[in-house]
Amino acid sequence: METVTISPKFQVVIPKEIRTRLNLKVGQKVQAMVYDDRIVLVPVRPARQLRGFVRGIDTSVAREKDRV
Repeated sequence: METVTISPKFQVVIPKEIRTRLNLKVGQKVQAMVYDDRIVLVPVRPARQLRGFVRGIDTSVAREKDRV
């Protein structure tokens, strides 16, 4: 687990190991969210890059009678 320091301008540097693992690029956007008592940064991916990411998902779920 990496530790980062908040600068006087409330900026943080994402450690290199994490940037490399998530393939983050300079200028890339991330969404900042609060989850319980944590800050979560989620990389924003272009829609084109998300194409096919659910391929092979099991869609055989039980449905309610009023749903077709």
